Amino acid sequence: MPLPADLHMHTPLCRHATGEPVDYARRAVELGLTEIGFSDHSPMARDDFDDWRMLDRQLDEYVAKVRLAQMEFPQLTIRLGLEVDYLSGQEGWIRQLAARHPWDYFIGSVHYIGESWDFDNPAKLSEWKKHDPYEVWSAYFERLTQAAKSKLFQIIGHADLPKKFGIRPAQSCRPLYQTFLNAAAQAGCAIELNTAGLRKDCREIYPCAELLDLAYRRSVPITFGSDAHAPAEVGMNFAEAVALARSAGYAESCRFTRRQHEFVPL
Repeated sequence: MPLPADLHMHTPLCRHATGEPVDYARRAVELGLTEIGFSDHSPMARDDFDDWRMLDRQLDEYVAKVRLAQMEFPQLTIRLGLEVDYLSGQEGWIRQLAARHPWDYFIGSVHYIGESWDFDNPAKLSEWKKHDPYEVWSAYFERLTQAAKSKLFQIIGHADLPKKFGIRPAQSCRPLYQTFLNAAAQAGCAIELNTAGLRKDCREIYPCAELLDLAYRRSVPITFGSDAHAPAEVGMNFAEAVALARSAGYAESCRFTRRQHEFVPL
């Protein structure tokens, strides 16, 4: 079975990944992939914001590394993207990033509840003990909904990321999912099936089947991403992701060129 494009991959510039883009591309060719995309963690307006993303001065270097991979593997379609954190008030910065290079897509992600707690950071796991899980999930989906409404992103990344450590609310999150998906549908942005969740404590693809079923009913498009932080993770568990997509009713996924989408059959 041909595998869909893997549009979520990182580079060493984010300071927590290994392997250069040419190494990821080589692995993709070995797997028989025909399209990939790099979407490393974008700079923030302040370089000291955290320690797990590229610095602003490295953005051109990042683009050059992706361009090198494109030249060395012409048989492989390689897209240029960024994973961009959405925080309210940072929209102007995101627009500045968008203007600096001819990006194929932006993945909008929420990693922060407020500006100090990156809730998926293993070094800050103890912070969860100070919060009710439903309050965290509610705050997360409020921000994710704002990200979709902003229309700054072509894809929303790992749409139920708070489950990473296996911490889930007792009550249903369905209303949170529906509000977010309504915003995504109205904005015309896709959500990704991100297989990294299978490598985390939650042992589940992002998003869960319930959220994906609701997304299909709202006609929200999908993409696929391994969230690879090493070449060996390229395309990992994509067969399971495609099966999950099909079980929800999906028969096609999205690809992007210069931030314009087209649909391709699964």
